[in-house]
Amino acid sequence: MLYYYRYDTIVGSVTFVEENGALIAITMKAFQDGIEKETMLIKKAHLQLQKYLMGERKIFDLPFKMKGTDFQVRVWKELLNIPYGETRSYKQIAEAIGNPKAMRAVGMANNQNKLLIVIPCHRVIGADGKLVGYGEGLEMKEFLLRLEGIKCPKP
Repeated sequence: MLYYYRYDTIVGSVTFVEENGALIAITMKAFQDGIEKETMLIKKAHLQLQKYLMGERKIFDLPFKMKGTDFQVRVWKELLNIPYGETRSYKQIAEAIGNPKAMRAVGMANNQNKLLIVIPCHRVIGADGKLVGYGEGLEMKEFLLRLEGIKCPKP
């Protein structure tokens, strides 16, 4: 079964989507497929996100499933290796997955990340250290990085 539930947070409305006991999406975009229901997993995910946004949680402990191409999943798994409070460049991610020339493809994979914040695509920045590209906007990216104690140069 597919369930979703929407909460208001300090960063705006966030929808959590669960399928077969695993999160498949955390999004700020409209979502209405499935059944609107606040499941235990969705409630737990919301609580962990709230604690993260209050600076009280650095790591998420949630079952989730990445839905994407093999390349996207490789990129997203690598993003999980970026510690709280640190960043990596698109080039560093491309090199880490064994495809050093795939910086743009890494950017496109980040753009397709359906598990915002939990898979920390916001921690990926330009090679020059500047903020570039974020599906929810650069203001949101800057907010999340500053929350994690990262000084952000302007784009």
